[in-house]
Amino acid sequence: MDITVKYLGRVEYEPTWRAMQAFSAARDDTTPDELWVLEHPPVFTLGQAGKREHLLQSTEIPLVPIDRGGQITYHGPGQVVIYVLVDLKRRGYGVKELVSRMEQAVIELLAQSGVAAERRAGAPGVYVNGAKIAALGLRIKQGRSYHGLALNVDMDLAPFALINPCGYPGMAVTQARTLGIDAGAEELGGRLADILARKIPA
Repeated sequence: MDITVKYLGRVEYEPTWRAMQAFSAARDDTTPDELWVLEHPPVFTLGQAGKREHLLQSTEIPLVPIDRGGQITYHGPGQVVIYVLVDLKRRGYGVKELVSRMEQAVIELLAQSGVAAERRAGAPGVYVNGAKIAALGLRIKQGRSYHGLALNVDMDLAPFALINPCGYPGMAVTQARTLGIDAGAEELGGRLADILARKIPA
């Protein structure tokens, strides 16, 4: 049960979301799982249980209500997004295990550059010195996942100040460049996809 990795470049948010939905609706028991590696233009996304008051002020950045779990987050250039389209029924494990494997992939990626990262109980994602560097959000439908993770690499972090990231007021955010990792989004995206492609089938 290999996994197919697709590199999509910089793509608009909403058509990509709709493509994930369409892929998940059309797949059957023989459809290979896929990882989509990409970047988005600036956009805020609001999860199913998300509260609009977590957008703290009006902005020209669009806000898109979507069907993943979690609260509000920001995507923009210089951030690696990997969408994880996996048949969990076929893999034989559940969403908590998938989240754990996704978090571990980011932790291992950062460790390659000497950066110690960790999980935080009750707050999915990956953190360095208390600041969030990667956000996770999934939708599971008929035992299959879509949406995925976002890793801050080398981006404008200012839009995070316009929101309560993932619903947490005052949560600090960081990125790979700030932590001394010189690799860009394209390189880190490829390396992270390689790690995920090994972890998800295992």
